[in-house]
Amino acid sequence: MTSRILTCAAWPYANGPRHIGHVSGFAVPADVFARYQRMAGKDVLMVSGTDEHGTAIQVKADGEGLTARETADKYHRIIVEDLQGLGLSYDLYTRTTTLNHAAVVQELFRSLYDNGYVVAQRQLGAISPSTGRTLADRYIEGTCPICGFEGARGDQCDNCGNQLDPIDLINPHSRINGEVPEFIETEHFFLDLPALAESLQAWLGTRTDWRPNVIRFSTEFAKDLKPRAVTRDLDWGVRIPIEGWQDADMKRIYVWFDAVTGYLSASVEWARRAGRPDAWKDWWTNADAESYYFMGKDNITFHTVIWPGMLIGANGEGSRGGTPSAFGVLDLPTEIVSSEFLTMSGSKFSSSRNKVIYVRDFLAEFGPDALRYYIAVAGPENQDTDFTWDEFVRRVNFELANEWGNLVNRSISMAHKNVGAIPEAGELTADDEALLDAARASFATVGALLERARFKQGIGEAMRLVSLANKYLSDQEPWKKKDDPVRRDTILHVALQAVADCNTLLTPFMPHAAQKVFEALGGSGVWAAQPRIVEVDEEGGPSYPVLMGDYAGEAARWESTPIQAGTPLAKPTPIFAKLDDTLGQTGPAWAPVAEA
Repeated sequence: MTSRILTCAAWPYANGPRHIGHVSGFAVPADVFARYQRMAGKDVLMVSGTDEHGTAIQVKADGEGLTARETADKYHRIIVEDLQGLGLSYDLYTRTTTLNHAAVVQELFRSLYDNGYVVAQRQLGAISPSTGRTLADRYIEGTCPICGFEGARGDQCDNCGNQLDPIDLINPHSRINGEVPEFIETEHFFLDLPALAESLQAWLGTRTDWRPNVIRFSTEFAKDLKPRAVTRDLDWGVRIPIEGWQDADMKRIYVWFDAVTGYLSASVEWARRAGRPDAWKDWWTNADAESYYFMGKDNITFHTVIWPGMLIGANGEGSRGGTPSAFGVLDLPTEIVSSEFLTMSGSKFSSSRNKVIYVRDFLAEFGPDALRYYIAVAGPENQDTDFTWDEFVRRVNFELANEWGNLVNRSISMAHKNVGAIPEAGELTADDEALLDAARASFATVGALLERARFKQGIGEAMRLVSLANKYLSDQEPWKKKDDPVRRDTILHVALQAVADCNTLLTPFMPHAAQKVFEALGGSGVWAAQPRIVEVDEEGGPSYPVLMGDYAGEAARWESTPIQAGTPLAKPTPIFAKLDDTLGQTGPAWAPVAEA
């Protein structure tokens, strides 16, 4: 039985604050999964960090009058604060501008090179006529020569999914300033994906339990693999560890290669900071470990084809053979959990078009669990989903405040008023037993859904139990049992047991509220642990923030825990406040206005 779970959340890019569309894909689903697995007794390692290299950082830096490093420092800190505010339980959330990360990236690159899967070849590279700088493929846009999509990028067409080169585009132009790029011959290293294709396709054939859209998209992509550039003419990124290249001022490892390797480098860094330098191997070279990768649908092929291809090559398992890297034979992904897009007025959130809701603004106004709940229950798990303020207000008011919050408040209030503590239960009726049985059965039902990353169904089942408990209270009417205190107390005891069970089921989704409910039921200590921001450094260099956490001591376990009669109860305060209904029409003053 699997005992260790590696949870890898995609790396947010350091070219600005994150918006709620971003965190609906990589962040909240990964945390729900990791928290559930810890509660179920698994040994979880959850890692990620800020992606800080590449042309986009240079462009952002130029626009703000900063250096690339200053830009990365600025936005890394903002992103760390936002993710901590959301309660994302990373064992380590780090960054790509570390000595450790560079060393791990270079070792993987060198291994692929030595095994013959990274090869040098000449190509035409795009140059900005006005600046003389190389234009990264993603900053060139034009019409796809295969499907005719007018918004294709120089590396890939998001419409048909085909890999492209910028020179293939019809009417190519720079996304930065609109100018037509010049193409000059340059030499770069390429990942020889065709030499890995047979092994990749065989492995993909075993991934039968992935989400259908992931299998379909990845299988089609793997049918026609081409060599993919892994270096670029840039001066901001990880240096190329090959003789004759390592000191080149304008040659760096491509940011995508750098970023996907971050899952491994973050695990290595976590082990070192934990004082157990080899502990990362328990999740990367262990047949009893499973690995789950969380991202938006625009990153599917990087995680289902390219990153596995890199691992196969570094393991020496492609068509050219080879020897494993210094890291040993690394495990390939167990599951790829991709989300669709959270949109607004039918299109993606966009900072440049002022169609964006930043995480920190949302947290300041509504707190973390309202957003976490919305993403879980109404987010883009299986299809693109439009965010509306009306739907958000409805969910908070009718589901969180009226259903869940009211169940907690009135159950505890009646017990506090009549007994001052959790009441003793007398003889149980069939109705009592039915609710308790439903609550106990929910752990298997919801747990099975979360095991398969079916978050929307999982929280739906948990909220169904909330509805059953509310109906039970309404039907049993303990407030009318003044002349029968034994029956009144029995009803309240059963209701409070259901509240405790509902709270456990909802803990992965809403850990902050779960802590409050745990305390309202008379609990003390940590129920659902939260990450903390820690300032660290490397070899005496400048400090930087990371997210870490001690989750082993939290009390939450994925099981029905009997409540203890006699536990003192204080008068509760509301867990969720209702929102002004008028907010549903326009949103807060700072929010963009949705298009009609």
